[in-house]
Amino acid sequence: MDDFKRMAVFAAVVEQGSMSAAARLLDMTPSAISQHIRQLEREAGVTLLHRSTRQLSLTDAGQRFYIQCATMCEAAARARAELAAERQEPGGELRMSAPAGFTPHAAPALGQWLSQHPQLRLRLLMDDAPIDLIQARIDLALRFGNLADSNWVARHLGRSSNLLCASPDWLSRWGKPVKHPSELTQAAWLDLVHQDNAQLSLNWRESESGESFHLQVLPQMVSNHRATVQQFCEAGLGLAQLSAHDVADSLHSGKLVQLLPDWEMGQIDIWAVTPQRDAQPAKVRQAIDVLQQYFSRLPGVKAR
Repeated sequence: MDDFKRMAVFAAVVEQGSMSAAARLLDMTPSAISQHIRQLEREAGVTLLHRSTRQLSLTDAGQRFYIQCATMCEAAARARAELAAERQEPGGELRMSAPAGFTPHAAPALGQWLSQHPQLRLRLLMDDAPIDLIQARIDLALRFGNLADSNWVARHLGRSSNLLCASPDWLSRWGKPVKHPSELTQAAWLDLVHQDNAQLSLNWRESESGESFHLQVLPQMVSNHRATVQQFCEAGLGLAQLSAHDVADSLHSGKLVQLLPDWEMGQIDIWAVTPQRDAQPAKVRQAIDVLQQYFSRLPGVKAR
């Protein structure tokens, strides 16, 4: 690294025409500049500059050496410019991961932003199983729920309510209004799971009275894909606890009905996670802002 610094000092001396001018440019003392030049000449075993009290001139070796030093400095300047541009304008490839349940939200959330930046490429990896950000070289991950302790940086995007949902067909076959969670112990349940024989643990709290109720059941149908659980539910195959932002359209269209609306089932946090704490490039900063704006407009999502 000292060699690179001395080469940059030498190029500055040639371009500025004197050691004192180079010293002012580089915020160094003239004696420090002179020491760097002497060290270069000692290591190379050749003279690079002819010195006089009034001017400096390049030797033949110095002229050839200067061309390479100037090329190095220009490359460094271009590299710095690339970094500055990366900080200001999104470009290159954005590697992003998200749960499979984000699929119907991907285009509405990111489409317009991507169309405004044709120099930006998106690689979106959908998987409900957690993905290692470092190993997969992920720039930005969308996560739902509680986050495990890590060195990653998380930004809160919103909070979505958990809702108990069923299809109109299921309600018709059930044959009676559901007034209390205890009535559902024998119902067919659907769940999102990632391991065998996992129990579904459900907690309710009645809004007015504060009464709480806990139910633990073995789901009849499970999937590692959130959208599949919702499709099972819409098909009348059972009950499911689903996120408000995922089912807003289905509730509005009548494909699903919310059961026990006076009983709260908790909320799920939505996070944007990045693998480093350093200054983020523009593509990551803007993607996080775009996602936060999108979730803030979704029914069922609150800031806190």
